[in-house]
Amino acid sequence: MHSTKKKEQFNIAYVAAIAAQAGISNLSTVVDDDSIDVVLIGKGFSGKVRNPQIQLQLKCTSQNLITGSTIKFPLSLKNYDDLRGTDVLCPRYLVVLMVPENDDHWIEHDNDCMKLHNLCFWVSLKDKPSTSNSTSVTVEVPTSQRLTTQTLIKLMNEASNV
Repeated sequence: MHSTKKKEQFNIAYVAAIAAQAGISNLSTVVDDDSIDVVLIGKGFSGKVRNPQIQLQLKCTSQNLITGSTIKFPLSLKNYDDLRGTDVLCPRYLVVLMVPENDDHWIEHDNDCMKLHNLCFWVSLKDKPSTSNSTSVTVEVPTSQRLTTQTLIKLMNEASNV
């Protein structure tokens, strides 16, 4: 399998593991024509919407794109435009998974556990302005915004109260 496809599949599995622990259903899209790879659906939330949804555009890289406390991720203009704005059904997020260059180091198997490497981060682009760029936009993803089980539940609670 090509390395790009391996990264895509690993990213889907990484997010699915977090969603499973949070008790949130996930659906992978068959055709990614709206820059959405995964739709997460909560159940039993107590906000205005009891079954909130969020949509994720997944990106995975082994490049060192971290500058200080920010990942400077080059995103295609199409993805950027699809993820920004407020005229969508539910919140959309860009999720960036940073992995080691060598795919043998993505998963560590121990006698009592399996560890997935490395870290995953998220950012909302809904309030970002349009751009005159013609092909891509460098998006700043704060390293303080790690995608964890707790932050996924937080994002779902926010979607429930929109």
